[in-house]
Amino acid sequence: MLSLNGSYRYYLRRDHTDLRKGFDSLSGIVRNELNRDPLSGDIFIFFNRRRNQVKLLHWEGDGFAV
Repeated sequence: MLSLNGSYRYYLRRDHTDLRKGFDSLSGIVRNELNRDPLSGDIFIFFNRRRNQVKLLHWEGDGFAV
């Protein structure tokens, strides 16, 4: 289970994202568009077009939590 607290850095993608994407595609967005390392342990936040759904991506050392 993902716990959110102040010890993480949070990055928000301002453009909308197709939330059907899995962790491979989302980590590609992190690397190519946000210019960050998806394996850094930071939390990356994605919203759909209507901004009524959210998906978070977080590397936990042994895999991604979405």
